[in-house]
Amino acid sequence: MLRKNLALKLFVTVIAASLLVGCNKTRDYKNSSRATGWKMNAKEGGFQYDPKAKEQETGPGLVFVEGGTFTMGRVQDDPMHDWNNSPNQQHVQSFYMDETEVTNLMYLEYLDWLKKVFPPSDENYRKIYEGAVPDTLVWRNRLGFNEVMTNNYLRHPAYSEYPVVGVSWIQAVEFSNWRTDRVNEAALESAGITARNARYDVKPGETFSTETYLNAPTLTYGGNDSITRGGKKSEAIAKRSKDSTNLYIGRKDGILLPAYRLPTETEWEYAALGLVGLRNYNVYRGKKKYPWEGQYTRSGKRRSRGDQLANFKQGDGDYGGIAGWSDDGADITAEVKSYEPNDFGLYDMAGNVAEWVADVYRPIVDDEFNDFNYYRGNVYTKNAIGEDGKVKVVTMDSIVFDTLSNGKIVARNLPGEILQVPVDENETYLRTNFSKSDNRDYRDGDKSSSRYYQSFADDESSDGTHRMYNSPIQKVYADSLGELDRQYDKSSNRTTLINNEVRVYKGGSWRDRDYWLDPAQRRYFPQDMATDYIGFRCAMSRVGSKSKKGKRPRN
Repeated sequence: MLRKNLALKLFVTVIAASLLVGCNKTRDYKNSSRATGWKMNAKEGGFQYDPKAKEQETGPGLVFVEGGTFTMGRVQDDPMHDWNNSPNQQHVQSFYMDETEVTNLMYLEYLDWLKKVFPPSDENYRKIYEGAVPDTLVWRNRLGFNEVMTNNYLRHPAYSEYPVVGVSWIQAVEFSNWRTDRVNEAALESAGITARNARYDVKPGETFSTETYLNAPTLTYGGNDSITRGGKKSEAIAKRSKDSTNLYIGRKDGILLPAYRLPTETEWEYAALGLVGLRNYNVYRGKKKYPWEGQYTRSGKRRSRGDQLANFKQGDGDYGGIAGWSDDGADITAEVKSYEPNDFGLYDMAGNVAEWVADVYRPIVDDEFNDFNYYRGNVYTKNAIGEDGKVKVVTMDSIVFDTLSNGKIVARNLPGEILQVPVDENETYLRTNFSKSDNRDYRDGDKSSSRYYQSFADDESSDGTHRMYNSPIQKVYADSLGELDRQYDKSSNRTTLINNEVRVYKGGSWRDRDYWLDPAQRRYFPQDMATDYIGFRCAMSRVGSKSKKGKRPRN
């Protein structure tokens, strides 16, 4: 009887175990929907989806920066007493960043493209090209002889791999937008979606735009069905199938990359610190001073002991050291990759040139409101829709030119792009996360922002709200003949230069002492002006998993 009971228990245990395994077995949803059970990618009209779609490709010039938590803001000595970067803990999502600053050669490629597509010899296009050209006069000094840089730095091949300077924040943004479209245009051509070399045959008003292709693919390349090259006609945009399904590439296909853009201040500082190579508690808490390990600007390694680790001003009248072994190799900017990269593989995150970031400057980082992907500067827009219900694509007659406070005229959109307009009540009604289009002065311009807020007479911002910062108001207009009417603010009652048009720049430059090499240091400059010591590099958001392989690394 005992043996029978044991046998029965063993039988029941085996059956229960087999049922448990059957219940826990994961079904295969590669070819069917987890939501409905319907067959995917069916010829009869099932949802078209590529189960083998790869993760995000790394765009040209970029390196991967895995996100994480860090202490933003300085915790080192503060002899300047700026009090504009109090330590606060932030979390950054993974992203990509240029391994070097944007070089003269990279920027010249942009100018060459503009010159070919919008020839400045044509009066209709002249201001497009002129608005993109860097200001080479930034090199001039009333008591210095720098004409060799004024005449040669941007275009001479000897400087081709040097970081571009003389570029305003606005010009850097426009370069990033152009770069996005050229990279995605090449990706579609490589995948056989657009005609081979179609990018070389575009005419003004028919340029490729990523957002236009995604939102209105039939309007890409000016809506032309075909192009002519070498006497032969070919489809400008190839359709993926002859029926009505899956005609064009979409975001779900994973071919098109997110936009190139300027990094946020939080991203830039996190990337510059390069904490990924260190597992030290003090470093995590913000005790790391430079992009490299240690508290000194010279190398302590045996083979390179005494060598400078960055390009910066070492003292009064000392921009490179004594010629010979102790020299840092540069008196102005240096060729990119002249110094060792940090642990993320990023070069010159201290020294060489300071760099524009995306943020509007404020003396404080409002970490009490947000400590995740912090960024001040959001201006939300949407695609303009015409009366026919279709998106409005910018044409040569609808280019928007901006006259900047310094009188320079720039094109803020190019033909072929979708016209953008501010979001309105249709998007903001009953929302709790945002209530208007322009959020640059959020929690920093209304009475609830400050206990001692004082409105400044009739000084109002464009949306009718009083400004918290009593900064000059410059008004520069261009009349129909192109003549500028400069109405500069001559008031003696202004108390600050801070407003919604000043942007943060980070990192030290060849003109700066080592104090500014600390990634936590922050300064600001008008977004429409340029200098001989500020350059930039691009970033790109990471979509999908936080880590490169999609799994948490194991020891």
